[in-house]
Order: sequence, then structure tokens, then C-alpha cells
Amino acid sequence: MIVVFGSLNMDLVMTVPALPGPGETVLTRSYATKPGGKGANQAVAAARAGASVAMVGTVGTDGFGDRLAENLQRNAVDVRCLRRGGEPTGIAYICVDSAAENFIAVASGANLETAAADLPDDLLAEGGTLLMQMEVPADQIWAALRRARAAGMRTVLNVAPAAPVPADALRALDVLIVNEHEARSVAGDLGIDGGGPEYLARRLAAEAGLICVVTLGAAGAIAAEGDMLWKVAPLRVRPVDTTGAGDAFVGALTAALDRGRGLPEALRRASVGAGLACLALGAQESLPEAADIDRRLADVPEPSRI
Repeated sequence: MIVVFGSLNMDLVMTVPALPGPGETVLTRSYATKPGGKGANQAVAAARAGASVAMVGTVGTDGFGDRLAENLQRNAVDVRCLRRGGEPTGIAYICVDSAAENFIAVASGANLETAAADLPDDLLAEGGTLLMQMEVPADQIWAALRRARAAGMRTVLNVAPAAPVPADALRALDVLIVNEHEARSVAGDLGIDGGGPEYLARRLAAEAGLICVVTLGAAGAIAAEGDMLWKVAPLRVRPVDTTGAGDAFVGALTAALDRGRGLPEALRRASVGAGLACLALGAQESLPEAADIDRRLADVPEPSRI
């Protein structure tokens, strides 16, 4: 089972002709409310990719919180550890332009009340997986990580958005997932300067003794494990909205690893999942099912050693 310790937001999504600049107002006809938050997105992505998933997080006692809980249940995510906090449910304001690029601002709300104590002992099972992001309090993430590590779980951290990661936390991880900017940030905290994504992946993997996956957007992704470096190509699509692509990648990758697939196959499935997530508006509605990934798997070559 995958236990996701993370955030839940209601996304307010607007399609605009161009993203606004500083001091600029851009008008559009309407907006949509769609379930989001990196934690919930990755929980749904992993569940749709075939994993058994439980969500640990916090929403408010409001309509947005109700809708987020109901949506997780519709996607077969266990919500028994979803807590109602005193703050309003978190929201994200998302603008998407005609080139499928986006602008996102987040009000964390009840997410800031999420605590490692919300994670019950019965979910900390040897052989399971704890998946984390950086949209809930960092001290609680590290506390949850320590408990999962002690229980013998696989530990996966997506450092999104970019934030400091203590050296002892890095060394307690099995899998680190970052984009190029996040890789530079994490490496810089360890005194690793310069170098491209391949160099950073190798150094981070070696320094922390983990698998380091660096996503490269339209160029696919690379992953360092020991002395091996893998590269996976992207699924070629015409994007509509890239908002959920990173979370689709993380969820599909974690689901594949949790189900016992090797790293190259997990990377390939994650690349397909990320590409398919770009074909519809919204973070969670666009996330593919396992059967969708299976149908397009042949369109992405097996990862190559580099």
C-alpha cells in the first residue's frame, strides 16, 4: 500500500489568452473548480495507476473539503485518516494560457495543520510506501519520514515546491523526485554546485544513497541508482494543460515501484502517465488509468543506460 502524507487543495482554474505580468489584469469568461493539491493529485494518480492508496492530510469544515474527500473516495483512495481542521480548505489559483503554460498561487489553509501524529501506526507497515511532497509543514514531513523509515517502509519524497531538505532526511529516503530547479536547490544545500541534471542526479544519489529521479519536462526524465543512470523519453502529445503532469509522473512511478516493478519499467510508465495528463484541463481529472498507460506504453521506448 502507498500512504500519501500531503496536501489537498481546491483548484480555481482559468483559461486565459496570456498569463498576466506584474500589475497586469487579464480577463476571461469563466473559471472552474477542480480537485487538486500535490498530495491528493499524487494519491489519485497512484490509485488510478493500480496501487492501493491511503491519504493522510487535512481539509476544512467547508464545501471544498467535502468535495475533495468525496473525489478521493470516488477514486478508491482510503480517506479514514483525512482530518477536518480549523482553517479553511486550501485553494490554488491557476491560470492556463493558450500554449498550456500555467501560473499558480496557493493559499495553504488547513494543509498547515497536517501533523505526523495523524499517521496511524497500522498504516506504517513493512513493505509499504510513504509518499510525501512539500506542501505541508516540513517538520511534520520529517517526523512522518522517521516513523516510516523505522517501520521498514519505502520512502519517497517529491521536493515540490522547492524547499530545504536536511541531510539526515535525505539519507532516510529511498527515492528522491525533483525537477531541474529542485535538483539544483537540494544539491546546493549539500554544497554541490554547478553541473547539469545528469551530474546532479548522480551526485545526489551517491551522497544520500538513494534513487534520484530528475524530471526534464518535454525532454523526459533521468534516474540515478548506484552506478547506473537511466534516461526515459517523453510521450509525444499536443498538450492542453500541463498542470498535473508532474504529479501524474510521481504517482505512476510510485505505484509501479510499490507493485514490484523495476526502476526502468517504473520510469517508462511514469513518462506515459505524465504525457497523458497533459491532454485535459485540471490536475486530477486528467490523470490516466492503468489501462490508459498500458495502451500507450509502446509509444515510449524502454529507458536507455547513459
